[in-house]
Parts: sequence; structure tokens; C-alpha cells
Amino acid sequence: PGISYDRGMEKHWSLLSAEPQVVGRIAAAFNLDPIIATILVNRRLQSEEALHRFLNPGLDQLRPPQSLAGMSAAVERILRAIHQGQRILVFGDYDVDGVTATVMLLEFSTQAGAEATYYIPHRVREGYGLQPDHVTEYARSRDIGLIVTVDCGSSSHAAVQAAKSCGIGVVITDHHSVAPPYPQADAFVNPKRHDCNAGLDHLSGVGVAFYLAAALRQQLRAQGHWEGRPEPNLKTACDLVALGTVADVVPLHDENRVLTRAGLEMINAGRRLGLRALVENCSRDVGSLDADDLAFKLAPRLNAAGRMAHARQAVALLCADGAQEARRLAETLGNLNTSRQQIESQVYDEILRRLETSPAALGRRTLIVHGSGWPEGILGIVASRLVRRFCKPAVVLAVRDGVVKGSARSLPGIDLAEGLAACRDHLETFGGHALAAGLSLKTCNIERFAQALESVVTATTDCDCFRPQVLLDCELPLKAVTGDLIEGLEILKPFGVGNPEPLFMARDVVVKSSQIVGRCHRRMGLLQAGRDTGRPLAAIQFNIDPQRPQPDFFPRMAFRLRWNRWNGSRTPQLLIEET
Repeated sequence: PGISYDRGMEKHWSLLSAEPQVVGRIAAAFNLDPIIATILVNRRLQSEEALHRFLNPGLDQLRPPQSLAGMSAAVERILRAIHQGQRILVFGDYDVDGVTATVMLLEFSTQAGAEATYYIPHRVREGYGLQPDHVTEYARSRDIGLIVTVDCGSSSHAAVQAAKSCGIGVVITDHHSVAPPYPQADAFVNPKRHDCNAGLDHLSGVGVAFYLAAALRQQLRAQGHWEGRPEPNLKTACDLVALGTVADVVPLHDENRVLTRAGLEMINAGRRLGLRALVENCSRDVGSLDADDLAFKLAPRLNAAGRMAHARQAVALLCADGAQEARRLAETLGNLNTSRQQIESQVYDEILRRLETSPAALGRRTLIVHGSGWPEGILGIVASRLVRRFCKPAVVLAVRDGVVKGSARSLPGIDLAEGLAACRDHLETFGGHALAAGLSLKTCNIERFAQALESVVTATTDCDCFRPQVLLDCELPLKAVTGDLIEGLEILKPFGVGNPEPLFMARDVVVKSSQIVGRCHRRMGLLQAGRDTGRPLAAIQFNIDPQRPQPDFFPRMAFRLRWNRWNGSRTPQLLIEET
């Protein structure tokens, strides 16, 4: 709600046009409301097989884990460690994807009877990924026989060599963009390997870890390993997969949609004490959570540990086996998140003040800002806010002791991973995805890097990518908004990247009642001029300017449909996105 953008830019409203005959065929074949069928066509779901899979997502749809390149070698090496009693170190990343992947593999290894522990580096003091010091100073001193990375490791060439010198095995599992040469580990599992044809390159880091656990369980079953101990039910671990998948903003289709839907079922069952406590800290109720709650309530609190302190606090919460301890840790993460929000707002406001005095910076196709004293843990969030406001890729850099570290965020159609690769001569390190990446460079190279990235983006990007879009599923008269329609939309969930929440349009909307709630939200009762004579439909508009006169008529309006839940009851409500 309330997406901000540069006021100088006019948003382009685009109404998708689904073929009526196709809509009718799908509606009849699957007994769907034509509006639901229209949305499915808009999502390019038209074949009977694709529609059946989408409307009936189940874990039986998952492609086999052995289809991932490197998986057989990974399973063989980990099983050898288990059978030989070698100590296993699960090495993860400090974001939600890395934390959930760490907990996933740590729990599974323990259930399988392995002696396993974990390590997540400190974001500021150690940085991202497995480094040689982690091997020589940490793993070797603790008699680790095997290191298994999750959500990292694809660029850890030196660390792998250090492990070989110490006689320590390494299995790398990751999902970040990678180019040869690959690290010479005992096994390397990354669906983005050029020689991996599994079709699973949309997986998150915890999704890859889930696939590894599934492959290990399958092989251990074949060996009769579970005859003397309970075999793990991996569906219960889907709560972790859902969290990491949604938080890492990977596409919510195919396996990601199946795993996230199963994970939401587990989270709403309240099985994991730490997540139940975290939900309570968000003032939400277990049982009705959706992907939005994961993205905007749970994930920021879990991420706050790595951003403001240490990610091991998030691991401890997810592994908590006592309600009191879980509540204490959830409260700690909630407080850290509040501090993160305050600092983030300070840095963001500082950048906006700078841009007001440097209008030329906004004339470029990329926005690159740097400053001293900016905490590294909040740079990515600030970059995301800048992308939303100015509709262009943003890079936010923190300068400390002559070293610059930063985070970059982008727009659909502008691939950051490719852009940074083209600027590699000016960078010390970089890595990430099309829409999000991290980087480091020397202070003296900031301006050269800025010019290089601007040139790359200008040369490779169509102008339309920079224009804010309002992509509408269909025009929907307000009288067509019913509880049955909102209930029907539930089958399309979870919503996210690759499966956006439907956005509708109505024209000639009259405001029959209005009041400001909170500090800057407007609650209204709406009717359509000349069409409605019944009871006004409830609506909410977030983040308005309460000091400005509020209109009593909207020539057009873009909105989403939600349930308004209150005191155990629910009523239809419009969430107004654009006017």
C-alpha cells in the first residue's frame, strides 16, 4: 500500500485484455467465476495441465531432487560424514533465506543422527560468504570434518582450497548467479549452474536446502537408516521454506508456490514455537496469515537480527523449544526491528535531502549514493525505497576506513547481476540476483563505477522500464464485489513476485463517507455514480497526506480486494492503490 514515486512521473495505467473465448472456456472447465478465470489468463495460465497444477498445488508436483546437478555427489559426501561420525558445520548467510536454510539443514542433520552445528558470519565484521579464516580459525579448531554451505559459497574459491589443505570436506549449496570456474568443492549444488537442466533456477537458498534434505532422506531410507529412528516429515519444514522464499523475493510459481503454500499451512498451524511467538509480537493471529504477513511482518523481524546485531538470534528463535524463551527472543527481534526502522528512516531522509540539492542526479537512469556512518545492515532496504520512489535502479554505499560496501536494488527488466558483472573492473566483490545484489569497492572507484553502471543500463534498457506501471487485471464494477468473489480469490494465493495480487479498476466512484484513521489513512464508503443505490462499500487508502483536501469523487480508481477482519467477523473491503 502507498507505493511512492517521483511526483514528476506520470504512471501508465495498462488494462490487461484476456481473450473472452479463452476466459469462458476456463471458467466452464474448472467451474470458476469469470473474473477468476480472467486473472488466470492474465497470468498466462491457459493449458489444462498448467491450470490443474496451479489450482491444485501439492508436494507431489515437486520435481525430483536428483535432477539438480551435483546433488548425487552432495548426498554421497554428507552420508559419508554421517556414517563416519564426522562433525558437520552448516554455514549460512545472515538474511532470512540463509537463516531458514541453516535451521532446515541443522534440524535435518540432527534428526538423521549427525553431530551438527552451525555458523553464520557477522554482517559487518565478517561480511558475506565462507572465507578462508572461517576454515582455518573456526572449523579446524573445532574438529569439523565437513562444511555444508547454504545460500552462499558459489564464489568461495579460496575457502574451499583452505579446507582442502586442512583435510576438511566442503559441500556448497547456493542459488545465486554464478559463472565458471566453479569452486572445487566435494560437491556444488546450484540450480543456476550452466550445466544444470533441472529447471529449478527459481528456488531460494532454503528451497535448495529443502531439496538436499529430500535427497538425503530418500537415500537414507533406501539404506534402512530410519528403521531405528523417526523419519523426518519434510512438510513440517516447509514453514522455513515459505519464510525464506517470500523474504528473498523469488518468483512464487511452480515449486516455490507449492512449498510456500504448504509452509503457510504449517505456520498457521502454530507448530513452531518461535514463529508463534513472533506472530504474537506482530499483533497478528495464528491461523489467518498470508504471504504478505511473511514479507512485511515476520521477515523484517527475523532480518533485524542480522542487520542490527547477529543472525544467531534469529536461528535461536526458530529453534526455540520453550514458549517463554521463544517469547523473549521474539521481543528482542521486535525491538531490533523498531531500531532498524528508525535508523533506516534517518538514512533515507538524509538521501532525499541531498537529492533535493542535486537535481542532476535524478536525471540519470541509475541512482548511486554513498555516505559515512550508514549501517550496512539497512542499505538494501533504503535502496528498495529509492527504487520505489524514483523508479530506477538504486545503489546505496557505506564508506568506512577507505572501503565501500553496499546494496543494489533494481526494477523488472533491468538485471543487476549482469550490470555489475559488466562493471567488475571497478569492483572488489559483487554477487546477487537480477533485482538485488551486494557489492564492495574502493573509495577511489566510486565515480568510475557509477559512470560504468550508468552506461551499461542506458545501453541495455528500454525506456519503458523506468515508467511506473499500474497493471490492471480487469475493470470491476463495485456492485460485483462480493464475499464470494473475495473467497474465490483465495485459490490464487500465495501472492508475490510472479503471481501478483489482482488489481482491479472502477470508474466514476463517489465517496459517500470519509474519515482519517491513524495518522495518514483514509477510511471511506464508496458507490459508483449512476450505478449503485445500495449500501456503500467499505474502502481504505493508506499513506495519504491528511493536510490536503480529500476528493469526494474519483474518475478512476485501482484497488485490491481484501477481507476486513474484526472481532471474529469479516466483511469485504477495497484497498485503494491508485487514483
